[in-house]
Amino acid sequence: MRILLVLAHPLEDSFAASVAREAHEALVAGGHSVDLLDLYREDFDPRLSKVERGSYFSDHYDSSLTEGMIARLQAADGIVLVFPQWWFNFPAILKGFFDRVFVPGVAFDNDPAGGRIIPRLKNIKLFWALTTTGSPWWVVHLYMGNPVRRLLKRGIAAFCAKGLDFRMLSLHDMDRATDEKRKAHLARVRRLAARV
Repeated sequence: MRILLVLAHPLEDSFAASVAREAHEALVAGGHSVDLLDLYREDFDPRLSKVERGSYFSDHYDSSLTEGMIARLQAADGIVLVFPQWWFNFPAILKGFFDRVFVPGVAFDNDPAGGRIIPRLKNIKLFWALTTTGSPWWVVHLYMGNPVRRLLKRGIAAFCAKGLDFRMLSLHDMDRATDEKRKAHLARVRRLAARV
């Protein structure tokens, strides 16, 4: 498979970067090709431009500013997202990636009758998120209702592709995680990626 591995963390020595390295190594060892898209290192601008927003519901969405990233998405068979959850949501740069790359004519088509959008990412068979939270499991799941998982699975993945393998692997309570807990999580990431 061709995997687009998207990393969204500003620090090069972050735990998220370690997770991305583990996933990358396991995927390559499994014979897959991996396109690492490090949003910060590639200086991705998350802001939707005036031209992009203005053409969002037109017959021809203007994707000229993100053509390179769109081509990488369209060349992939699977997507693996690596990011921390901040305030029970995506980092702004990752939200901007969805806003500017998962666009009409690429990830979906707008229904001309105003109904449900029509998925276009038929090439994507795998959609995974490898993430961390600063909050304990019970806060994320019981109190907040796991909003990131809902957005990814019921929103982005379901509206843009059909019949894909969706998984989310999270390390909760990251701020208090011991080295042992972090190493165990990295081992889980490696085992999961090795099964692709």
